[in-house]
Amino acid sequence: MERLEFEFAGGKPVAARNKPVLAGVLGSGNLEVLVEPADLKGRVRVEVETAARGFGPIWQAVLTDVFERWKLGNIRISINDAGATPAVVALRLDQALQEYAGGDA
Repeated sequence: MERLEFEFAGGKPVAARNKPVLAGVLGSGNLEVLVEPADLKGRVRVEVETAARGFGPIWQAVLTDVFERWKLGNIRISINDAGATPAVVALRLDQALQEYAGGDA
């Protein structure tokens, strides 16, 4: 297992009504994403636990792309990965962030 940590500038904090959101299922070739509120001074923190070692630059590229679309702040994201492709990572993040933001993004 490899543990990766990333931080992004973020954007607007979403309404305090938001509760943690879990998307996806941990299984072969998939991942689960937990999005929860956190007081991070408007930033976004992402922690990844992955079975696939050595893919830090790929994770950085996918996450950068996602957070160029999602200008949210004060959220912590935990990802448990079982070898998902970059497209699946982006899809799961989009699903979780859409539910978390309640369509407000």
